[in-house]
Amino acid sequence: MATRHDTAAPPEEGGAAPGRPAGTDTADAEHRRRARLSRRWQRDMRWSPYAFVSPFFLLFVAFGLFPLLYTAWASLHTVELTAPTDMEWAGLRNYTRIFDDDFFWNAARNTLTIGLISTVPQLLMAMGLAHILNYRLRASTFYRVAMLAPYATSIAAASLVFVLLFGRDYGMINWVLHAVGFDHVDWQNDKWPSQIAVSTIIIWRWTGYNALIYLAAMQAIPNDLYESAALDGANRFRQFFHVTLPQLRPTILFTAVVSTIGASQVFGEPLLFDANKGASGGAEHQFQTLGLYLYEQGWVNQHLGRASAIAWTMFLILIVIGVVNYVISRRLRASS
Repeated sequence: MATRHDTAAPPEEGGAAPGRPAGTDTADAEHRRRARLSRRWQRDMRWSPYAFVSPFFLLFVAFGLFPLLYTAWASLHTVELTAPTDMEWAGLRNYTRIFDDDFFWNAARNTLTIGLISTVPQLLMAMGLAHILNYRLRASTFYRVAMLAPYATSIAAASLVFVLLFGRDYGMINWVLHAVGFDHVDWQNDKWPSQIAVSTIIIWRWTGYNALIYLAAMQAIPNDLYESAALDGANRFRQFFHVTLPQLRPTILFTAVVSTIGASQVFGEPLLFDANKGASGGAEHQFQTLGLYLYEQGWVNQHLGRASAIAWTMFLILIVIGVVNYVISRRLRASS
């Protein structure tokens, strides 16, 4: 008997494969599309934060890191501002020259004295103003905004006004001193009066700023501490010294360090206060700060290598201030 073998016809071109349900290709394509979207979403979640913060790092590299490294390299060379690419290796000669320069030590002493004269009264006045504003006063918002008005004023405008106030012949300060029986003071040419005048500009600009910092810290102190002190019979004077000041120790340390760093970089106030509008800080360099000394060496005398060495010396001073701040803050935290 003959056996019949039935053979299935091959599928037509473009037809579905045998045993595979219709619509499977569409489901596979949708699955692949979802997989691609999932991978894209994962890449987006991984790299988007870096893309968002990249403008800051690009600007920091261009205007922060590169100048820092360039000045470090230039400080080891003899280079003039007129030819910044012509460098001659000098090693540490720029540093030894500025340490042997009497004008550098004069600027360092002036920076220290101006810093002390401006920082100590500034923080004391800021503490007193913050203590007053901490109580309920009418128009307290107005007073707080008024505290920031000097900080928002430009250095140029404030310095020019104070130049008129401290004028030798027609200044209002000398007019008041003469009215009460004192002689006129040459605020721009005498050493200590000129430093006091420059410090007055700094005090006027930054007292309100520090007062608002102290006010914010005072408002964060729990009222329970004041109530407990009042129950123990402490008046407001004793509450301030035994409750407020201990709670403000970290804030006081912060403002002291920030004010010290700012005082070491004072530049605009003494520059504009000089009657000759130069970088010498007076006819006898009586109020020339480190910032003015750097400017004089780099942009007036055009010694770019020496100015770079001064800049790095100031940077190392700021590092020392930061280390001292870290050590003191650790001891304060340990004691509390």
